Amino acid sequence: MLRFQVFQVLYLLAIGWGFGWKLVPYAIAIAFFGILMLECVNYIEHYGLRRKKGPSGKYEPVSPRHSWNSDHEVGRIFLYELTRHSDHHYKATRKYQVLRHFEESPQLPFGYPTSIILALIPPLWFRIMNSRVKQWELQPA
Repeated sequence: MLRFQVFQVLYLLAIGWGFGWKLVPYAIAIAFFGILMLECVNYIEHYGLRRKKGPSGKYEPVSPRHSWNSDHEVGRIFLYELTRHSDHHYKATRKYQVLRHFEESPQLPFGYPTSIILALIPPLWFRIMNSRVKQWELQPA
């Protein structure tokens, strides 16, 4: 971890030295925005979905049912098939270009950009998604 902290400091020093110290706050803001987007996407892809624990105490294997998909054409193109997230969880070694759509996967009501905006407004997100999570939990596996 220490090594990665050093890399971050070196990166900011390189930005300051190469482009001027006034740009360092912008580099930090861009990093913050990138982290925010990464965590928002992670949140919407897994919101409310759980694997069941078996009698042995082990959880069921990961399947396409354990992450939300959003099979909207524009999102698929701009996000390099990220919207077919369930297939990534099902087979993590599959290349992103050939990720498949599974009908048995839960589907987000909107594309990723809209879902990210909704996730940033928690009362609206909960109102829309909590009912979908409850419906999904009632479906047979």
